[in-house]
Amino acid sequence: MTRIEPLRRVTRMSVLTVVLAGLSLPAMASDGTPAIRLPDTSRFPENVGSTHDGTLFVSSIADGGVLRVASDGAVVTAFLKPGDHGTRSTFGVLADEKRGTLWVASNDATALGAKGPTSTEGAWVKAFDLATGALRRSVRLPGLRSLANDFALDDGGSLYVTDTFAPQVLRLGPDAKEFEVFVENPVLAKGLDGIAFGPDGNLYVNTFIGGELFRIDVKDGAAGQVTKLETTRALKFPDGLRAFGDGLLMVEGSGALSRVTVSGDAAKVDPVGQFAGPTSVTVAGDRVWVAEGQLGLLSASGKDGSGSPSFHLRSVGLGQVAGR
Repeated sequence: MTRIEPLRRVTRMSVLTVVLAGLSLPAMASDGTPAIRLPDTSRFPENVGSTHDGTLFVSSIADGGVLRVASDGAVVTAFLKPGDHGTRSTFGVLADEKRGTLWVASNDATALGAKGPTSTEGAWVKAFDLATGALRRSVRLPGLRSLANDFALDDGGSLYVTDTFAPQVLRLGPDAKEFEVFVENPVLAKGLDGIAFGPDGNLYVNTFIGGELFRIDVKDGAAGQVTKLETTRALKFPDGLRAFGDGLLMVEGSGALSRVTVSGDAAKVDPVGQFAGPTSVTVAGDRVWVAEGQLGLLSASGKDGSGSPSFHLRSVGLGQVAGR
């Protein structure tokens, strides 16, 4: 199992110039479940998103850009080429099909060991047309030191973003030209990462370094109390978080994919599967897909790609997850 180190300990690295090549067809994991090997020019996937037809979108902390993977997994193309529109290391991706938009987080992640394909400074959130890939919006996060990590979307089309370098969840309204601080609380200071709305309408976030899970009460579009939830087991580098059924799905850098069910101020964490350094999770069709980011190996990767492992999207059946 890959050992994931806290983000602050990851050392700097250089990355090779990206050329989209060597695309891989679907493979089968050792347990017979579908797996997709990502091209060597899209290393260290940070996030995976999806649309209702099963299309997957994958970001890359090392090489940037966003891959689009067809619903059958057989065709991999570049939705966003590395460096296009001033993007750098890519993090969160989220499809808003109602508005025909793909949201993408782009960051200067040099402090995390990823130089990225451009020299663009700061943290940015960009909106692209889902059908054409055309850039619609580009908004920089406030503050001198910010990192846009993951996204959640409310019914009105407002986007919520975790800032890993600040104890803040930011909100961008449908027509807003800049972010507002939705909630700021020092208890969220240990590396905000995953974010999702729960079935109760409240917002849930976790902290990668702190190993914590929080509920942010939401009423009439305003943030209320921030509550740290007691989990049934210790969390080890919690990362991607997504709504699922009557609860949530969450991956941890230590390997686990789990179902999370919240009752009061307690969260039951039930393991579903084990993966290699997972960074994100999404539901697409009848499968739950996990991106194996293996960020613990980021500092060991060389400029020419030497030292990098292979990277995959792996999945489990929806029935297997729902039946837990």
